[in-house]
Amino acid sequence: MRRFIVDTAATIVFFTLLAAFTEYYTAGMDFDEVLTTRLLMVPMMIVTGRPYGLWRDWLLLRLLPSASWSKAVVDCIAFLAFQVPTYAVTLIIAGADYKEIITLLISATVAMIIISRPFGLFLETVRVWARIA
Repeated sequence: MRRFIVDTAATIVFFTLLAAFTEYYTAGMDFDEVLTTRLLMVPMMIVTGRPYGLWRDWLLLRLLPSASWSKAVVDCIAFLAFQVPTYAVTLIIAGADYKEIITLLISATVAMIIISRPFGLFLETVRVWARIA
């Protein structure tokens, strides 16, 4: 249960801050829109936070990366393999059409490649702080 709480909390904090910053400063959303969007995403992060942590741990154990660059590659693979399908399902549920889904998945993939390693490092740090690493 403690690992569930830690992984979920790390996911919520990291992605709430990152997405809120992006929505407010990059997309120009109003503060109340950002707040609403972030609150709506919390249930999704609760559902996916620990499963992603387990998936990432499993890949790290199987691939045993030793250098920092290889850990970054594993983080990228883990993140893309988990988050792209999750995002696709979310878009389907939201009612996006095929063209919108493809466009969004391609653009999101670029962002996911960039944030995969910082999130992996953040998750590891939070686990150390919580003494579950």
